[in-house]
Amino acid sequence: MDDLARLPPLDRLRAIMAALRDPVTGCPWDVEQDFASIAPYTIEEAYEVADAIERKAWDELKGELGDLLFQSVFHARMAEEAGLFDLDDVASAIADKMVARHPHVFGEDSNAKSAEQQVQDWETVKAAERAARAKGGVLDDVALGLPALMRAEKLQKRAARVGFDWPEIGMVIDKIAEEARELAEARKALPQDKIEEEMGDLLFVMANLARHLKVDPETALRRANAKFTRRFAHIEAALAQDGKRPEDSDLQEMDTLWDAAKAAGL
Repeated sequence: MDDLARLPPLDRLRAIMAALRDPVTGCPWDVEQDFASIAPYTIEEAYEVADAIERKAWDELKGELGDLLFQSVFHARMAEEAGLFDLDDVASAIADKMVARHPHVFGEDSNAKSAEQQVQDWETVKAAERAARAKGGVLDDVALGLPALMRAEKLQKRAARVGFDWPEIGMVIDKIAEEARELAEARKALPQDKIEEEMGDLLFVMANLARHLKVDPETALRRANAKFTRRFAHIEAALAQDGKRPEDSDLQEMDTLWDAAKAAGL
């Protein structure tokens, strides 16, 4: 343990991970994990980072970033054991990518471009990288593991780059109205799987509207969730003052308390 404590932080973390994965003296749980079993934890840790940022919980953010870093170290260690790559390769790969994608900082391109132009340049570089990897279709490398709402936006953005997009926002709003009507009709006459399909169509177009409005749908929905949580907590607190719980109330009373929470800016 004393030897570990004397190592630089990242080397210490790598040594800890190697010890945890040691097939003889390591932790049985860590030893039996693989890429697939760890992937859900990686996603969870990324969301916990986003949650801390959303709540401005800066005292928690360091720990959450550490948890996320540990996930990268875990995956890199398993890859090293399999003879695929190691953590140094991971760091080198992302460093090379960032240099290549920022010629206005590390190359001869002018850095006097607007942020919008730099985003366009970034997308051009990424398109060239995809072509070099011989990806067949426009949508082929949009990750399947993304949250569905985020993936919908990325699919639509990718299709829009090749001209498959509504030219103006009014057409998107019209499509939302159309999909809502189809969902209402499906609810009355179609089986559950068709209702689910129509619901998916509506959510997909809503993601498209967010893209046209330059709104991140994941962020917008996360904030709506937080607002709902605050207002419902107000309802619970107000009912508790009368010795009641939500299940002791009714919709009319709770709706009045909701309006009060809204009026209070919650």
